[in-house]
Amino acid sequence: MQRRQFMGWAGGAVAMAAAGLPALGRAASGGTSAASATVTDAAAWNAARRFAKTKFGDIAYVERGSGPAALFLHGFPLNGFQWRGAFDRLAGYRRCLAPDFLGLGYTKVAAGQSRDPQAQVDMLIAFLDERGVDTVDLIANDSGGGVAQFFLVQHPERVRTLLLTNCDTEPDCPPPALKPVLDLSREGKFVEQWLAPDLADKTRSRSAQGLGGATFSFRVSPTDEAVDMYLGPLVRNPDNTHAYALGLERNFLAGIEPKLKASRVPTRIIWGMADDIFLSSSPDYLDRTFGASRGVRKIPEAKLFFPEEFPDVIAEEARKLWGVA
Repeated sequence: MQRRQFMGWAGGAVAMAAAGLPALGRAASGGTSAASATVTDAAAWNAARRFAKTKFGDIAYVERGSGPAALFLHGFPLNGFQWRGAFDRLAGYRRCLAPDFLGLGYTKVAAGQSRDPQAQVDMLIAFLDERGVDTVDLIANDSGGGVAQFFLVQHPERVRTLLLTNCDTEPDCPPPALKPVLDLSREGKFVEQWLAPDLADKTRSRSAQGLGGATFSFRVSPTDEAVDMYLGPLVRNPDNTHAYALGLERNFLAGIEPKLKASRVPTRIIWGMADDIFLSSSPDYLDRTFGASRGVRKIPEAKLFFPEEFPDVIAEEARKLWGVA
């Protein structure tokens, strides 16, 4: 979420008047555009959801397509539904898998199970083993991007390529904008004061004081059904949500830079430059740091969760990285 708007979301979470929604803004220059194609809706995604049984819990996931596997890692407080548009465009090229992290979405977490980034990496390995997947093309956003870097350095033999969007980096993990989330989560109030009001009032969720205004590029996002998909399970299980948030409180990427420099995994970075939760210098830092970087594409008008709004860009860049464009 944007550092400034994120704080506005915090302040407006307790009481506010819902704002009206302007028309969808036109995409800026650079050949990018918001998705215009029809994408999978919530009913279809829910119908496709399955559960992989692991010692970490029953991992909710959606799978589509065939061939080499692509693993999609979502942001916080989203879930695999974030990648529905990318699935529509990439399932003809890859076996696409989108699991929900421990503590988010529809995954059923085992009793006593940690939800920190190391646990997420270990869970993903167990999930891939359960699904019979040896290697993947990784695509990730937000906290999922931090987990993807952790996954890469711990299990490089299982990653063919990496496509990163706005996410944690070693110098910016966790970003300062996350502090109010962490503070409220420690008090057990984050869900009640931030997420529940957005779920109850979808117009509010798309306002400048809501999740959408802070993290999505256009004022028509997220849709009503997306708000229900993302926030519904978190509001129903606040302890789970708080545990996920608190798993992000330390810099889990500390010391990772030398390993990223040594990586030979082809890596492409796409960055929404209208997001200032994460440092605007981060894409260039990642480009310098990854040993096999394939460069950066910057989208001036895009915010943190732009992969949901720009699935054409995700699909285009993924196909190029995979050599199937």
